[in-house]
Amino acid sequence: MVADSLRSWLIDSDPALRWQVERDVLREPADVWEATRARVATEGFGAQLLALQNPDGQWAGGAFFPADFDGSEAPGQPWTATTWSLNSLREWGLDPAVLRARRTVELLDENSRWEYDNLPYWGGEVDCCINAWTVANGVWLGADVEGIVEWFLEHQLPDGGWNCEWVEGSTRASFHSTLNSMKGLLEFDIALGGTDETRAARRAGEEYLLTRKLLYTLSTGEKVGPWVDHFFYPPRWTYSAITAADYFRQASLLDGTAPDPRMEEAIGVIRAARQTDGTWLQGRPHSGQVWFETDAPEGERSKWLTLIGTRVLTWWDSYYR
Repeated sequence: MVADSLRSWLIDSDPALRWQVERDVLREPADVWEATRARVATEGFGAQLLALQNPDGQWAGGAFFPADFDGSEAPGQPWTATTWSLNSLREWGLDPAVLRARRTVELLDENSRWEYDNLPYWGGEVDCCINAWTVANGVWLGADVEGIVEWFLEHQLPDGGWNCEWVEGSTRASFHSTLNSMKGLLEFDIALGGTDETRAARRAGEEYLLTRKLLYTLSTGEKVGPWVDHFFYPPRWTYSAITAADYFRQASLLDGTAPDPRMEEAIGVIRAARQTDGTWLQGRPHSGQVWFETDAPEGERSKWLTLIGTRVLTWWDSYYR
């Protein structure tokens, strides 16, 4: 349950956020939140981003970076190219039929190449995070990404996680790479039912994070990095306790499992960040060009983080309170 004031504040939102509030926080009937979700294609953030798609199927003329990106932009990077735009539309709940009607899968197959080695878009490349987003976007849109799924099984490290720096010789997993890889596999499992192999790979990644209580290095027991309790939206590629906990919530709903007790400290970190009015404050987002802003400025109340934090704590408390 949420206070009436918080309920009204959250509901007064873009359809991309509102339908998730209705479903996950207010527990409205499906016909209510599905009607709101349908508006993502025609109103607000979703409609704005759809209008920016190029005739060739891409955004900003590139796969991961805009066509005119030369690496000189500072600070940060642009967040406007195809992968980031697809990530947003998928996470906002756009009906994939809208992009299928535009032949987006076929157009990207014809026109989009990764900046790494000019590889074809739906074939993925060598970066775990990029490949995870491509799997998630691919199963959402109906592209054939099973080759990338197999790639994840082949590139899982002995400790159970993944690391985008494997191409540089790294043999130890990264919190960031592992969580993003797990998210991609989870979307595959949700959309297509998964396989014994993908479920086993995902659970090995989960064990990697749970062994570390979602917060700490295994070698020293110290906090893994300053980003672990720094919450902001959109998180892009960055790991934090709140994004990890929301992954485990989604996996729990799919797998029919209870939250692992080893998450307790991470849940405490999330709970401690909640303000007295039930909201979470926006941290410092990534620098770099965006199409438009979708959340509050740094230090102000974030509707997106409040949605995510509230649904995580509601899920956890339904088992442990």
